[in-house]
Amino acid sequence: MSARDQAGPWHSEAVCRRDEAGLFFAPSKEPTAARLSREEAAKRVCARCPVMVECREHALLQPEPYGVWGGLTAAERRVVLARRRRRDAELQRSTRVAAAG
Repeated sequence: MSARDQAGPWHSEAVCRRDEAGLFFAPSKEPTAARLSREEAAKRVCARCPVMVECREHALLQPEPYGVWGGLTAAERRVVLARRRRRDAELQRSTRVAAAG
């Protein structure tokens, strides 16, 4: 357990708690150009956050279906999760092959 986990929830240190929450979640029917601009602004906030890694892992483990979390959009998180699943499946196959001999 990290010192941060022992000290309290990671989200109490999140920079986004002090910034406009609207940056991190899309309004309905947001035009593409506006969404991309908003997401980039949210990612800039994430880039200076001391708990970005914890936030990202939270969003990947939950999984959070909406918004920018830990510097990743929902679509980017889906890519990361797919890569992790593929990696885990390959690792399991390799382990079975090695065990079989």
